[in-house]
Amino acid sequence: MVKRNMDVPWSYEGENGPEYWHTLCDWYREGAEFVYQSPIHLQHNKAIPSEEIAFESLHFCYRTERFTEKEFKNTIHFIPFECESHVVFKGVTYALTDIHYHLPSEHWIDGEQKPVEIHLVHMDKAGTNLVVGVLCEIVPEILEDGPLRQSEVWDLDQHLEVFDPSVFLPKKRSHFHYVGSLTTPPTKGPINWFVFDETAKLSRVFLSQFQEEILQGNNRPLQDCNNRKIYYFEDSSH
Repeated sequence: MVKRNMDVPWSYEGENGPEYWHTLCDWYREGAEFVYQSPIHLQHNKAIPSEEIAFESLHFCYRTERFTEKEFKNTIHFIPFECESHVVFKGVTYALTDIHYHLPSEHWIDGEQKPVEIHLVHMDKAGTNLVVGVLCEIVPEILEDGPLRQSEVWDLDQHLEVFDPSVFLPKKRSHFHYVGSLTTPPTKGPINWFVFDETAKLSRVFLSQFQEEILQGNNRPLQDCNNRKIYYFEDSSH
């Protein structure tokens, strides 16, 4: 019987840090056995261009909906009430189930790590995850096209937010695509990852509202690529 106890404590340092996650319980060990772990270092010069393959596009179908926020797994999460926003990949619909934050970024691109990475986690009806990663710079001003704009509701006191998740996506949708794992225990896979290479902007005013709930340094160290194929899709619409 696999010990599936989510109360098994883990952290990002010390005796229950990332290098020991696989020793903490059977479920974590089982997840770590998947050979293609995440995050990884993404490099343009080592990725396979989409024009060289029969590339399947990722289609975003996001809409304004209600969220609530909660703190767990060393970060803040925005959880939708109805899960109306979704993406479609290879004809399968994956509902957006969670948005959370890592400081600094977990993925690196061409040798650079960014201050923040947002993960938009999706799930299909079979329970399979698909994750979209957005690396961000922190800027001092409130952005007209970013979180906290007047057309949306961000009421952290009442734990109610109403927004379009597209607010976290960069304008240009060029991205890397690879098969990896979750980046927190049980680090299971396979999971389709899509990581934008355009750095988005995140307002310091927005981030400061829940920065106490985000553990600084809540990023899993880079994992070995293990010769896996990494693809790159160039968005020519911008």
